Amino acid sequence: MRDSYRLYQLAATIRAMPSEAPNSLLADLPGFLTDEQRAIISSGFEHSVITAVAGSGKTSTLAWRIRYLLQQGHDADRILVLMFNRSARVDFERKLQEVCHQSGLALPEVRTYHAMGFRLYKRFVREGYLPDFSDRILTEQEIGFQAWQLTRRLAPEDLADEIRRNKKDFVETATGFIDLVKTTLSPAEVVFEELGYGDKHRYLIDLFHAFEQWRKGQARISYADMLYEPVMAIHQNPPLQRLVGNKMDLILVDEYQDTNEIQHLLLRYVAGDRARVTVVGDPDQTIYEFRGARPEFILKRFSDEFESPLEQTLSYTFRYGHQVALLANHLICHNTGRKDVLCHSHPSTPATQVTLHRNENDSEVILGILGNATSQELSNTAVLFRVWSQSVPIELKLLARHIPYRIDSGKGALFSREVQSITALLMIVTGRLENVPDDDRLDIARQILRFPHVGLKEPELEQLARFLAGFSKSWHERILSMDFDAMAPMAARKLRKLGDVLAQLRGYSGSVAGLITVYVEHTDLYEGVRSLALTHESAEERIDTIQGFRQYLKSLNISANETLDHLKALKKQAGESREEGVLLSTIHRTKGLEWPRVIIPGLQEKYLPYSPRPQNDARAFLESERRLLYVAMTRVKNDLHLISRPASSQPHLDGDQGPSRFVGEICFDLSREFGHWLDTRMRDRDSNIELTTPLTAISQRYGQREGVTLAGEIPEITNTMEPVWHQQRVSHVIFGSGYVTTEDEASFEVRFDNGDSLNFSKKSAHLYFTPLA
Repeated sequence: MRDSYRLYQLAATIRAMPSEAPNSLLADLPGFLTDEQRAIISSGFEHSVITAVAGSGKTSTLAWRIRYLLQQGHDADRILVLMFNRSARVDFERKLQEVCHQSGLALPEVRTYHAMGFRLYKRFVREGYLPDFSDRILTEQEIGFQAWQLTRRLAPEDLADEIRRNKKDFVETATGFIDLVKTTLSPAEVVFEELGYGDKHRYLIDLFHAFEQWRKGQARISYADMLYEPVMAIHQNPPLQRLVGNKMDLILVDEYQDTNEIQHLLLRYVAGDRARVTVVGDPDQTIYEFRGARPEFILKRFSDEFESPLEQTLSYTFRYGHQVALLANHLICHNTGRKDVLCHSHPSTPATQVTLHRNENDSEVILGILGNATSQELSNTAVLFRVWSQSVPIELKLLARHIPYRIDSGKGALFSREVQSITALLMIVTGRLENVPDDDRLDIARQILRFPHVGLKEPELEQLARFLAGFSKSWHERILSMDFDAMAPMAARKLRKLGDVLAQLRGYSGSVAGLITVYVEHTDLYEGVRSLALTHESAEERIDTIQGFRQYLKSLNISANETLDHLKALKKQAGESREEGVLLSTIHRTKGLEWPRVIIPGLQEKYLPYSPRPQNDARAFLESERRLLYVAMTRVKNDLHLISRPASSQPHLDGDQGPSRFVGEICFDLSREFGHWLDTRMRDRDSNIELTTPLTAISQRYGQREGVTLAGEIPEITNTMEPVWHQQRVSHVIFGSGYVTTEDEASFEVRFDNGDSLNFSKKSAHLYFTPLA
């Protein structure tokens, strides 16, 4: 068998050798293609890995590559093209048909990973290796319902009330864990430990096995099973490896940086010894780690398992100009887990303007940018957030100014449970309960008893809510008249605090922001949110939503009654469907997209990099955050706005810890000055230039490719500053801000603002700490 493969490979090599036919094919290539694209299109018949920067025209390059191979005589039925998702498949099919129009060539099939897996699944059923399954693929709703049933049955009893209160969060955690297990061949127990779940979620392991038992008993499969089951079957049955492998001559895979373990293994099995495999992607754009993607597949695993691949690059972008390219290069060069490929703006690419705003208020900056924008300009603008809570004050300001917007995360800020709970609080303290229908009053009672949760079991909480809803005023009196001695101590303490603060706020005449502050502090609201949240991230999201809402209300300077009227009007406006306006979205949702104008708020330590939960590998987390910002910046075509804090900004009580370290890493002044020079230079001008900003190795490398010599030397990086442990106040990437208290020869101690004191090694301090003023 292997002798026949060697003969085939020899024939393929001969077929791909330079000849008159390939030379004539090269002459037929369009003139707009770059030398890099031409090299990829006409490369030999071998494994290859292509690193393609954002906006590099890889779709066109792959389409012309396929046309070139077909014109050389390769069989379309033995070429497999794999795309990341259905929309990418449709786009590529359209481009391939456009490139091969009127050529008379038969075109290869373009598939998604899941389509290929599903086809194999059906074949394995026919071959008797997998049991038959129902044609009704499990829907997300069906999976969620079963996950909910199993969560209620298998989770510890002490989580029962929390599960009933936060059904959506627990269902998402369960379904997410099931899907993550199915991105790898590792047992559920191993995946659980690797993901660092807390002990209270250990029931997820049993839940996974119970779900699989139910699913198989019903002869049903999910979207994830279309890959998981066939790959598991191939892995466990050598005959299947011979059955599926070596059927293709050539396989091309797009977006390989988003590949997970299951997808990588399926590719390896299908390729076998015969197929020459080309993978295309950008390790710097790996941002789907939460789905099992890892940059190591394109950086190392492919080269390890597909012998000696040809390494090629698409380094020119046709999306954005020199200024953005320099910003992105300066940022991402701080990562170690990448290929050393610089992104260059192609000469045909129009200039992109960049602006760095240093302001304490993101919302005001965004309103200033949008100002007098036309309807078309608004629709061509995207505001990209790290986390959804950042959008709250911005969305409300847009509503108040009647600036149309689109939001792709449901109904938006005014419909979040935190904002609805604060609205319920305002209804109580302003005495508006009298005019509220009974059902709405019951809902208000439920919300206030869970904001924060008073510690009663769900039946008891419902009984108390119905009791309060029977009265149209003076709820504080009803609560304070209860028999606290008959209650559990914690519930009694929390209910007494709630009654006290409602009494204190009755008829409150100060600012609404002040009212919220009093309520938060008196009820220990944030501690309550953290104690009941499913994850650290969800807790911080909820708290940030409250703080963002408070920030917006503070800017209004109106009474509580006026605030309720204002919110009612905004909610009506927010409920109207919109197809135009500014897009509000998270960075994770914008992969592969582009806009003429992009605004990135929150370039501060709290959001970019995000304040993560404690973990072992802080360096890997920071590299992941850099990739997120890299992806966000490279979505732009014409106009990029970055919003950070003033350089002298001090840490705030709301967790804002001043400008992001990434602001320094992007070398903004140098990138803008040099990029602007490149945008406006005349070809007959002197190619030796002198900039007013200090040079970097990145700027010199960029200039060399542009035929420009930068006058001056790169300043030596000398550690003229005091060591971080000599600073009075410091910020840690995970634990936040604190004070240095003591030090010895090898370590130092920091007392953090949350009261914790921890010791750190001086040897690695520079990786995790930054000094604060």
